[in-house]
Amino acid sequence: MGETRVDLLHLLEDLRDAYPGSTEETILTEIVANALDSGAGTITLAADAAAPALTIVDDGEGMRRRELARYHDIASSAKVRGAGIGFAGVGIKVALLVCAQVLTETRRGKHHVASAWRLASRQKAPWRWTPPPGLVGERGTAVRLAPTNPLSPLLDPGFIEGVLRRNFQPLLDPALDEILGAHYPRGVALVLNGRALERQGWRAAESAPVAIRVARKRKPVGAGYLVRDATPLPEDLRGVAISTFGKVIKRGWDWLGVAPSAPERVGGLIEVPALAGCLTLNKADFIRAGARGATYLAYRKAIQEAVSRQLAAWGDAGEPAERARRRAARPVERDLEAVLADLASEFPLLATLVEQRAGGQRRLPVAGAGPGGGEGAGPALAVSEPAAPTGEPPDAVATEPEAPGAPPPVPSPPRAEPAPPPEPATGHLAAGPRTRRPARYGLSIQFEARPDDLELSRLVESTVWVNEAHPAYRRAVASRSEGYHVALAVALALAPLAVDPAKEHAFVTVFLARWGEAIDRQKGRRRK
Repeated sequence: MGETRVDLLHLLEDLRDAYPGSTEETILTEIVANALDSGAGTITLAADAAAPALTIVDDGEGMRRRELARYHDIASSAKVRGAGIGFAGVGIKVALLVCAQVLTETRRGKHHVASAWRLASRQKAPWRWTPPPGLVGERGTAVRLAPTNPLSPLLDPGFIEGVLRRNFQPLLDPALDEILGAHYPRGVALVLNGRALERQGWRAAESAPVAIRVARKRKPVGAGYLVRDATPLPEDLRGVAISTFGKVIKRGWDWLGVAPSAPERVGGLIEVPALAGCLTLNKADFIRAGARGATYLAYRKAIQEAVSRQLAAWGDAGEPAERARRRAARPVERDLEAVLADLASEFPLLATLVEQRAGGQRRLPVAGAGPGGGEGAGPALAVSEPAAPTGEPPDAVATEPEAPGAPPPVPSPPRAEPAPPPEPATGHLAAGPRTRRPARYGLSIQFEARPDDLELSRLVESTVWVNEAHPAYRRAVASRSEGYHVALAVALALAPLAVDPAKEHAFVTVFLARWGEAIDRQKGRRRK
């Protein structure tokens, strides 16, 4: 009988490479996250360069003897996804790569045990029971790390404080105490070398609260604020940061798809606890496929709407990025509105990519609308980046009346009060009437060249990126069948989000059938 062997060193190196930050930052954030998941109210960190050692002690629930024994197994965890920050049981193991020894002491009730752990070879990481050194009080867990490098950042108090403030900013911000209080009723105090880290809010010239609301929820599912300053913010504070249970997951503007005219001067912090169930293994991003991906996209759209409303109120909504429209996408743009609206009832996970319009009519957003912002003009699906709302209030855009089934607009006599022409872009929105551009939070199509990628397209957030360097796309252009190619590419990109892998072929078939039927509906509307 054979035996499955594991190259433990290789596995740990792969886990380390999955995290975006340095190894030392990963170790710190993982240990603090474990302490938070255990219900700790105080987390104490002590760096001793003379030892050298870093000791982290919490007053959480602690572990029983059998739980500490399982703690040494790779990917072994009793946590439930979504109930806290951690769930995979792999984070603390990365410490074996840079530490000569990892000592863990825990106390829970009558259980008071400790273990010493190290990486002895590529295949072995032996651990043994050891007498508790007395680091823990009445209950909780302590981890003592002995770095192999005496100059390790783990022994630098400045590095440790920077990591804590950057990754756990909501825990140190009084403005988020209300929404985090339900999960941390005792509050959370971080103590470094005998000094409690100061809790302080974000100081800026302007600040505005933000509440995140989703359908069928009476109370906000998230809360935070946006800030705007007269001078550029530090690079690590620019953009909107999204956190869950006090752990910052993403920061910036790219992930949100909405940006102000001066992105370097606007920042923000939004806490959404429910997104903990959508975290990836490294807790630095969110899952974008399946049911969890649909949940993330739904919350992302709600955050987009809330941020866009506040930027519009400030008159700081960015102008839409100029994108050259592709002639191949125009036939698909006219039809995908009806196709996705129909498929959303059969494949509910697609509902996050269909914008709900006033009167209950689901529509993909309009970009590049005609003069006056009329929604009857222009295609329903835009090939551009999500556009932030302009000078009109968001409610005015969202509730603009539209007659269902109305024919395409025709030239009409001038109105008594014609809308003034759009003003030149200046980076800021001037007061007064402007050309309306509805905010877009649904699906969009863009093109990119990826010569080495065999996939026709990919779904990133709520944008389908069609690979124009693919040989099949070039053949479609040569044979003037770009429209069918784009429809197929969109179907293949949406399939992993809409259904399980085994049903993707059936989804693509249904999608193309509905897309083909859309031409009959277009002819029927023209005859009417």
